[in-house]
Amino acid sequence: MLRNARRSGQKFLNPVLTSVGEWNTILKLLPLYLKSKEEKVPRQSPGPFKTDVSTYLTPPASGLRVTWMGHSSLFVEIDGANVLIDPVWDKRASPVQWAGPRRFFPPPLSLEHLPRIDVVLVSHDHYDHLGEATIRKLSRMDSMSQTRWVTSLGVGGILQRFGVDRAQISEMDWTQSVTVGEGALEVTAVPARHFSGRTMRNRFETLWSAFVLKGREHKIYFGADSGWWEGFAEIGATYGPFDLTMLEIGAFHELWADIHMGPEGAARAFAALGGKGLMMPIHWGLFDLALHGWKQPIQRMLELAAEQQILLWSPEPGRPTEVVEETELHSGWWR
Repeated sequence: MLRNARRSGQKFLNPVLTSVGEWNTILKLLPLYLKSKEEKVPRQSPGPFKTDVSTYLTPPASGLRVTWMGHSSLFVEIDGANVLIDPVWDKRASPVQWAGPRRFFPPPLSLEHLPRIDVVLVSHDHYDHLGEATIRKLSRMDSMSQTRWVTSLGVGGILQRFGVDRAQISEMDWTQSVTVGEGALEVTAVPARHFSGRTMRNRFETLWSAFVLKGREHKIYFGADSGWWEGFAEIGATYGPFDLTMLEIGAFHELWADIHMGPEGAARAFAALGGKGLMMPIHWGLFDLALHGWKQPIQRMLELAAEQQILLWSPEPGRPTEVVEETELHSGWWR
């Protein structure tokens, strides 16, 4: 049964028992990293990718258009509402900008050139989903003065620390909803199987969520980060069917299978969520966050899609692309 998040003391709990790696996991990983022969970082920078901002002058004919900025950062136009999701324009997904996972290609457009933003959606506080430099810059932009920031419980304090006005922030527990964009869009937080924390010392102190975006004509499931769990079926039955289902496929490994599901888990989750509409692979192609090759997630996802007759929707980074019912998209940019 879907319900609000539970806590143990000050720490949030996953919807099901979940193992999250500690220092012993890091010790196991070190020799694997040293021995790895995979192409974890592109030998040549992909792109260049550049967003044609003039596209935004014309509303999408279908009512739904998505610009994937790489990894889990997206600009979504849905039934008249504009949503910026998990924005990371930072050079690195890291506590510092001189070390840590560096992005494979620059952002396709500057933050200043984004169209009107009705809502910024932040799923959880990890560095590859919440970029400090990005939030600080957005918070100072005059065009963001009326924007609603929607996030999970506890994350609002981080946003406020990075410059966002507290009055603009809506924090949500699982199953709670907020209406934004003059009533054009309903955003609902739903459970995910993951964790939070920007250091090893503050894990689980803020909540992590997936989100359902319901416009006047379209519905999107943004899965953020999650391992497989049986609750996907109930989410689909309660909030679906979805026109577009965004599921993570990258940064997976058996050592942390409870919190990242990879292509196989994504295919399973898509089926459990109802298997309707289009599936969009996210959380891949921008940062080196695992042991697998950087192309491996999408290569395997394409195989699974063909085997299981999943309609895959995978656009080129930075290209505003309309979502058309039952119409697949395989951009192949990564080749």
